[in-house]
Amino acid sequence: MSTRSFSFIDGNPLSTEAILVNASSSHYGEDWSSIRHTHPFTELFYVCDGNGEFFIEDQVFSIAKDDLIIVNPYIQHTEKSQPDTPLSYYTVGVDGISFSFHDKREFRIFNCREKKADLLFHFHSLFRELEEKKEGYEEICKYNLAILIAQLRRITVSGFQLVPSFHPSKECAMIRRYLDSHYSENITLDQLASFSHLNKYHLSHEFTRYYGISPISYLNCRRIEVCKELLENTDYEISDIAHMAGFSSQSYLAQSFRKSCGVTAGDYRRTIKEKKLTVNRFKILFFHKKIHDLFMFIRGFFWIIPFDTIDDPFT
Repeated sequence: MSTRSFSFIDGNPLSTEAILVNASSSHYGEDWSSIRHTHPFTELFYVCDGNGEFFIEDQVFSIAKDDLIIVNPYIQHTEKSQPDTPLSYYTVGVDGISFSFHDKREFRIFNCREKKADLLFHFHSLFRELEEKKEGYEEICKYNLAILIAQLRRITVSGFQLVPSFHPSKECAMIRRYLDSHYSENITLDQLASFSHLNKYHLSHEFTRYYGISPISYLNCRRIEVCKELLENTDYEISDIAHMAGFSSQSYLAQSFRKSCGVTAGDYRRTIKEKKLTVNRFKILFFHKKIHDLFMFIRGFFWIIPFDTIDDPFT
């Protein structure tokens, strides 16, 4: 395993801006044994060449050249190379921010083949500055990192938001991930305490300190988000949606939904459908106008001049 590693921490650790923690360029060898690990910062993992597998929590993903993996803080992960096509890759550790994806996952894998020239340019620039350490390289690295993250917005189809990273404890981060994926189950604070091996009062206090909301309130918010998504995109009965989102009854969903959104679930669905209908009508009218304009253009372009108005060149 050949590796070039750089450690770099600059500025105020309480800043909400992206802070470069470390960077490494690695080529997989037979002497390397991958170990599952976590760290308190976000990791960008870019595959320069080769094939392998990437392990994230209890999931396994195939990775290949030009794949980019974003892993948020405290997410257990590692990589494993294929012997016949060993991995070569860059890793960049970023503190101060984490990536918030729409599906609430704490990681994402993208293929960057179409945009790899832009991406590799900024990776190479970052590593060159870290290696040469010329005057002012810290500032250049800072701006290279900012541009690199901005480039990711162009590459990613699903989109993301950057949120400040507050360094929650491993237990709190684990509980949050558990709530994000197990919202449909019957979950109590006692169960969460047992799961995290923490006193329930201490867990509630620490979770609220890091996320600004108690674990059970966070769970209810997650369930409301799921309900809104199902109301917008499916025709399931509200009673079925209540069950799918983890609410004990439709009445409890109604109470929680009105408290959170200010309207009933039924009114929310009707409003969304009316908006979609209005948008569709506008699209149809716009399409009809375009067709009409195209027809008038063709008609004008191929306008046939009456034959008797054309001078006969032979007379």
